[in-house]
Amino acid sequence: MEKIQNRKHSIETFYYSLTRMLERASYYGFRALVVLYMTGETLKMDRTEALSIYGWFAGSMVFSQIIGGLFGDLLIGNKKAIIFGGIIQAIGAFSLCIPSTTGLYLGLFLVVLGSGFFTPNILSNFGKSYLNKTKLLDSGFTIFYLAINLGSFLGISLIGYSGEKFAYNIGFVISGILMLLSIVPIIISKEFNSEEFEKGETSISKRILNILIVFIVVGVFWGIYEISNIRIFDLQMQFSEISAWNISKSLWQTIGSIFTLPISLVAIILWTFFYSSQFFKLMVGFIFGAISFGVLFVIPEIPTENHTITYLISLVFLGISEIHIAPIILSISTKYANPKYLAILMSLAFLPTRLISLIFGLFNHKLYDNPMLGLKIGIVGMTVVGIGLIGYAWWNKKTTYNKELS
Repeated sequence: MEKIQNRKHSIETFYYSLTRMLERASYYGFRALVVLYMTGETLKMDRTEALSIYGWFAGSMVFSQIIGGLFGDLLIGNKKAIIFGGIIQAIGAFSLCIPSTTGLYLGLFLVVLGSGFFTPNILSNFGKSYLNKTKLLDSGFTIFYLAINLGSFLGISLIGYSGEKFAYNIGFVISGILMLLSIVPIIISKEFNSEEFEKGETSISKRILNILIVFIVVGVFWGIYEISNIRIFDLQMQFSEISAWNISKSLWQTIGSIFTLPISLVAIILWTFFYSSQFFKLMVGFIFGAISFGVLFVIPEIPTENHTITYLISLVFLGISEIHIAPIILSISTKYANPKYLAILMSLAFLPTRLISLIFGLFNHKLYDNPMLGLKIGIVGMTVVGIGLIGYAWWNKKTTYNKELS
C-alpha cells in the first residue's frame, strides 16, 4: 500500500456529487411512484400491463445512454449534454402530472431520453476531474457512489412518501424540481478539456485488456447481484413479519444501504491517504461477495428470529463487496480510457450488465421457485471471478516487475 501525496479533492468533486445525489433522488423517487400511479385511480391499468411498461422503460435506458454518450463526446460536449439531459428529465417528471396515458408515455420517454444524456456525461466529467491525480480516482468515485446511495434513499423516502400520502402529482412535481436543482452545480462548475490531461504510460493493448476485464466484471457482478437479490428480498419479507425488532417493512427493504454509508466513509478516508491496486480492490470485493452469499446460504429457507443477526452480518459483507467493486469499475474505466471518448465508454459499460441480466432473466421462474439456487450461482460466480482476479493481479505485478528490470 502506497501513501498518496496529493490528497486534495477539488471543488468539482462536491459539485458533481451534489448534482448526482439530487438527480438520483429525482429518478428513484419517480421510479418508486410510477407503477403505483399506473395502477391507481387515474389510469387504472392492470398490474401486468404496468409492469410491462415499466420493464420497457428500464430496459431502454441502456440505449438512450449510448445516444447521450455519443452526443456528449462527439457533438455538443459533456457539460451541455448533462444540462440538456437534466432539463429534459425534469420536463418528463412534470409531464406525468397530465392525467392521461399521453402524459404517461410522454413523461417516460422524456425521462429515458434525459437520463441517457445525463448519466454517461456526468460520469465522464467527474472522472476527468481526477485524471491529473489518478491515485485519488478510487476515493473520488467512492464519494460519488456514496452520493448516489444518499440520493436514492432521499428520493424513495421523500418523493415516495409524498406521492402516497398526498397525491402522485405532488411526488412528480418534487421529482422535477429536484432535477432542475441538480443542474445548478454543473452550470457553475469547470468545463474539462481532454488535451489538458497527463498521458499515461500504459500501452494501448494493456489499456484495452483492462477495460475488457472491467466490462466482464461489471456484467457478472450486477448480474449475480440481481439473481441473489431474489433470496435477499425473500428474507427481508420474512424478517419483517417475524422479527421482534421495531423496524418497519420499508426500512427492512433499505437496510442494506444503511450499512453502505459507514463502509463508504471508511473507504473514502482510507483511499484518500493510501493507494493500492484497483484490481486488488476488485479481488477483495468478489471474495467478500462470496462470503456474504455463503453466510446467507446457511440461513434456512424458512428462517427464525434467531437468524436476524446472521442476515445483517451478510449485508455488512455485501456492503464491503459493493464498495470494492461498483466505484472501482468506474475508476478503472476512467484511468485507462481515452478521455475524448470517456462518455461513450461509460455508456457501453451498461451493456454487459443488461445482457447478463437478460440471460439470467430466462431462468427467473426457476430462481423465484428456488431462491437458494440464486445464492449457489452467486457463490460460485463470485469465487471464480475472485480467483481470476488474483491470477490477473499476480500476472500484472510480474510483468511490471520484469519491465522495470529490462
